[in-house]
Amino acid sequence: MTILSEAKSLNDVAGLLGALPQPDKQARAAAAARQMSLTKPPFALGRLEDLAAFMAAWQGTAHPEISKMQALVFAGNHGVCAQGVNPFPQDVTVQMVANFEQGGAAINQLCALAGAELSVIALDLETPTADFTEAAAMTPEETLDAMQRGAAAVDAEASVISLGEMGIGNSTISAALACAGFGGAASEWVGRGTGSDEAGKALKARVIEAGLARHAGLRGLDMLAALGGREQAALCGAVIEARARSIPVMLDGYICTAAVVPLFDMAPDLLDHCLVGHLSAEPGHAKLLEQMDKEPILTFNMALGEGTGAALALNILRGALACHNGMATFAEAGVADG
Repeated sequence: MTILSEAKSLNDVAGLLGALPQPDKQARAAAAARQMSLTKPPFALGRLEDLAAFMAAWQGTAHPEISKMQALVFAGNHGVCAQGVNPFPQDVTVQMVANFEQGGAAINQLCALAGAELSVIALDLETPTADFTEAAAMTPEETLDAMQRGAAAVDAEASVISLGEMGIGNSTISAALACAGFGGAASEWVGRGTGSDEAGKALKARVIEAGLARHAGLRGLDMLAALGGREQAALCGAVIEARARSIPVMLDGYICTAAVVPLFDMAPDLLDHCLVGHLSAEPGHAKLLEQMDKEPILTFNMALGEGTGAALALNILRGALACHNGMATFAEAGVADG
């Protein structure tokens, strides 16, 4: 059973989110105090110290550990591709899912390096969503179904979950969700995606403006249904289920971050358990992170998707906890602390 199993309609979801777990402030404070006692100058490990305290807050202990990492990649196809917004055919989504399953993609290599168990969930690839310039991309029933499938993919035993996606056309979806959530011109949120030139970017912006005009004023999960895709809905479902189980989440880049804009729109603190693995080279990502007050862990000029930035950042998280738990205190080491 997942938290979303109880929802009979999309309208039921908000009512299930009122009593989600909160971070343990005492555990966070205890972890921060331990950092001050370790054999190093105060705050010398920088962001690693913050990450250790973050994990402590969600695990409810001053000594958080990672025993199991899960990586989820959701794949979907989008009807808006009928508008010519992507230079590649939607068959590529199917082909890349097969590549993931055969172990040949970048995400496979990075998950193996981090020690994360990778699962790839293809969401009705043979049936793209509707073109959001002509209708809502998904019905409420389709949106809830995808969210529930995302929630069901979460391993309750995971210490942390990294999220990724695959879907030809989903950079257009991401820009549409970001623009709907935070305003501005569509052109401010559009990037190259999988290889669009300047004319392609201009086309994407026009298509997004048309979609936003059709679905003006929609918020939260209604926005997700109107403009999103099945993989975006599944990502939202996975984030909600992870929160219900107090499991920290590592989001990937622009696509993943934009996917959860509808949750942020409902209540910003729904994403308090989420880290962002990296700053995407897609120009809209930095703007989006600023709006959501999220700081990426890595800046490597990556824009591949698949969850690659999130998987790479898992190694940083492992490093943070290795130092936090393994270093000696001043007292243990017999070192004067000033």
